[in-house]
Amino acid sequence: MIPTLNEEGNIARVLDLARAALEPACIDYELLVVDDDSRDRTAAIVSALAAQDRRVRLIVRKGQRGLSGAILDGWRNTTANFLGVMDADLQHPPELLPALVRAVAGGSDLAIGSRYTAGGDIGDWTFLRKLLSSTAVWATWPLQRSAARAHDPMSGFFIVRRECVENIRFQRTGFKLLLEVLIRGRVSSITEVPFDFGLRTADKSKANFRVGWDYLHLLGRLYACKLGLARQEPLSVSLEADAR
Repeated sequence: MIPTLNEEGNIARVLDLARAALEPACIDYELLVVDDDSRDRTAAIVSALAAQDRRVRLIVRKGQRGLSGAILDGWRNTTANFLGVMDADLQHPPELLPALVRAVAGGSDLAIGSRYTAGGDIGDWTFLRKLLSSTAVWATWPLQRSAARAHDPMSGFFIVRRECVENIRFQRTGFKLLLEVLIRGRVSSITEVPFDFGLRTADKSKANFRVGWDYLHLLGRLYACKLGLARQEPLSVSLEADAR
């Protein structure tokens, strides 16, 4: 599943690379693009590709924004047993998809494209961005279960078994669904596949103050739930509720 917002400069190449990686691996797959009503040609590009390849599909959300919500809406619109997500900006290498699929097919509940496991790299970030990222990861450590901890719980590149997340009410706002999957999902085994975080090649980054605020809000809610200070079910819709 690939969430998009104004990614006309990247989406065709992302889909081409994903198909090129998955085709020789003999994997039965679907590339579902969930677009938040982009103002550019993103939807038109995906529609044209979908007309040529039935494994490419487009959903356009009207009047809605948010990465986590887009992912959940995409997952509801597929019957796949393995549910995944990757960015449309080429910072997540599509070439890694077969390795992630193999990890889950081989028995792992969750496979993560990881920047922080051995062999991974965060790229040419500034010192401040590295510090903020490391701090964000460190803050999740007490929340994660000791038997299933991830080195990169902030990754947006992962595949999970449907049974591990089905019928759980996840928070729709924000950009860090993996963290909630790790903490609230039925995940008992994790494989982290290292990758080098790439540079955006076109269009604009969506990172801003709101992203940081949403993360802090999610973190606070998860800590409150862990300490018994709040209910553990944010107002949302379970994955199973709208399954098609």
